[in-house]
Amino acid sequence: MNIDPSVNVLGGHLVPCSHNPLTGFFRDGCCNTSDEDFGSHTVCIQATEEFLISQKASGNDLMTPHPEYSFAGVKPGEKWCLCASRWLEAYRNGVAPLVFLESTHKRALEIIPLETLERFAAETEIL
Repeated sequence: MNIDPSVNVLGGHLVPCSHNPLTGFFRDGCCNTSDEDFGSHTVCIQATEEFLISQKASGNDLMTPHPEYSFAGVKPGEKWCLCASRWLEAYRNGVAPLVFLESTHKRALEIIPLETLERFAAETEIL
């Protein structure tokens, strides 16, 4: 499996998104991606309750724990690597969460314009 270079939407090194909960397509804490990541789990977000409820209603239940997959569920306030198309859906529905640009993989730009992501930019916290 060939992981794409760890480059963020600003052209710099991809900063980790979250180790608690452990996120990312590869569960490495980063929004790394590859051709095997069909969902493009590339956007580092900070979840809100409104966003999580909206996602559950549209068939993407991020809140319900699934211990069989070592998934505790995402809670409001937590950071998570989200599929770029799901972020765009939330944006169109008026519930887009904040985005951490330094932790968002450049492949997200294949789906979401940088200018749109910048309007929802949050400050990156050092993990």
